[in-house]
Amino acid sequence: MNGGELLRMADAIHRDKGIDKEVIFQGIESALNSVLKKRLNAGPQYFISIDRQTGNFIMPEDFEYDIHELGRIAAQSAKQIITQKIREAEKSAILNSFESRRNDILTGTVMRIERGSIIVNIGKLEAILPKSEQVSGESFKLNSIVKAMVLEAKKKNGKIKIILSRSHINFVKRLFELEVPEITDSIVVIKSIAREPGFRTKIAVESTNQKVDAVGACVGVRGTRIKHISDELFGERIDIIPWSDDIVEFVKYALRPAESRSITLDEENQKAVVIVSKDQLPLAIGRGGQNVRLASKLTQWDIDVVCPEQPAEEEQTTEEQTAEEQTTEEQTTEEQTTEDQATGEQATEEQAEATEEPEEGGTSSGEASETIVADTNTDKQDNLEPAGQETDSDSQPGRADNIDIPDDKETPSSGNDTNTGGEEINENKTV
Repeated sequence: MNGGELLRMADAIHRDKGIDKEVIFQGIESALNSVLKKRLNAGPQYFISIDRQTGNFIMPEDFEYDIHELGRIAAQSAKQIITQKIREAEKSAILNSFESRRNDILTGTVMRIERGSIIVNIGKLEAILPKSEQVSGESFKLNSIVKAMVLEAKKKNGKIKIILSRSHINFVKRLFELEVPEITDSIVVIKSIAREPGFRTKIAVESTNQKVDAVGACVGVRGTRIKHISDELFGERIDIIPWSDDIVEFVKYALRPAESRSITLDEENQKAVVIVSKDQLPLAIGRGGQNVRLASKLTQWDIDVVCPEQPAEEEQTTEEQTAEEQTTEEQTTEEQTTEDQATGEQATEEQAEATEEPEEGGTSSGEASETIVADTNTDKQDNLEPAGQETDSDSQPGRADNIDIPDDKETPSSGNDTNTGGEEINENKTV
């Protein structure tokens, strides 16, 4: 191989692999000198170099060896060394290229899915979209097109590993830069972004040109620009708000679509207390606190949403519930008392009817009634009446409202031993 052929070969490798020509020449020099040292036992003073202009070999004047005598084996060894050097240089060039493209968006094809991670073909090599960098709810099929941001490029175990991401906050930022020309031209500046991947994103923008509306430029005509970005994010909701150096105004914008009544700042603790009306409270907080949480991230202030109407309403509701419970309890008590009274009166009437029946043994119903009333009043006198007060058993003839008939108590009569219990009276009546 003459010098011209060597130069053409180095130029071709440079174009195809993207490897610097100097790296190629150094690889060839390293391979030749390594073979000379092993095969011809040449010392370090005999170093062969390559002329970068002509491609000819430059050898020392006292070089006593003929490189054409190295043979095929030595040439094969030199070829392997050169190939290895070129591969290492190619990997280094690719690694440097992707490191410089960090945060850039790439478009690739889904090749396969391994343990939840998506392997994406991005041209010369494969990239990986880990499960941790995917957005919940998104799914990709084989051979489908996927857009992702270059998160990291590293060399591991001699292989280049390109890590992609779709959940990173800069992925949304790069999508806006690609979709909105005003951002690329620095007419509209993205000041802050807060994102919960797959659900919602808040982005604050500012215009450097008074004639350009920053929010309108990002939204586009009839929302076309923001719709394209939302579709790429599988329907993720995006809120675009104007940036303001006044923190009160910025917090107010960040809580949109909720309207704020007043905002109080605690600059020492970097906390903002926002007062909203009752109907705006759900909007200000958001589903699961999402709106106020994103607003806090966007403004970098701790935002506390307060509704002054809420405590009074809760207290009123509590009082109403307590009153309802008391009313229900009273109604239940009255119903129970009425039921008990009705049951007691029914039992008393049945017992009174039983005492009016004549007994076979000779005791009349009047005598039995007098005996029963006397016993009952005697019990009441022991329990309720003061000492010395007597109760006349004949004072209320014919009434049996307060009669309590003991089941096992016996009352002696003048002629026969007759049981005054309701059961015995009924038996005698039957006989």
